[in-house]
Amino acid sequence: MRKNSKTVVLAKLAIVCALYAVMTFAVAPIGYGIFQIRISEVLVLLAFFDKRYVISLTLGCLIANIMSPFGISDIIFGTLGTLFSTYLISKTKNMFLGSFWPTIFCLPVVYFLHIFAHLPFWISLVGFSLGEFISVTVVGYPLYKALIKRKKFLEIIKL
Repeated sequence: MRKNSKTVVLAKLAIVCALYAVMTFAVAPIGYGIFQIRISEVLVLLAFFDKRYVISLTLGCLIANIMSPFGISDIIFGTLGTLFSTYLISKTKNMFLGSFWPTIFCLPVVYFLHIFAHLPFWISLVGFSLGEFISVTVVGYPLYKALIKRKKFLEIIKL
């Protein structure tokens, strides 16, 4: 079977989708809430390497958000935040700069969660932003910078 066959690509995308959801479920107490750190968010930087990961990561987020204590608001707006931030990561030429999109997209997500789930705006903004910044920029970026030095990693993530 060819390495880039449609079946292999689909399997890799499905694995990333499942990983995002499972990694979020695995740390459920800290993966949800106003102050959340989702270790699964380190995966969003895969969109930097291939735009096809955008849909995979968005679906993984949607599945993970089904368990959110914020209900339908987080399912809709949290998932849209992931969609927009991963899309922009895929369009950004510098991975470090791209790592800030999830933190930036906390603002509209927090706003809608404030309106529809009645969360306190400023506390939520600080909590969500800090969690995204830690997960993606502080942990994810250095992790990927180290991993891309390994040829095998690039072979694995290539679609």
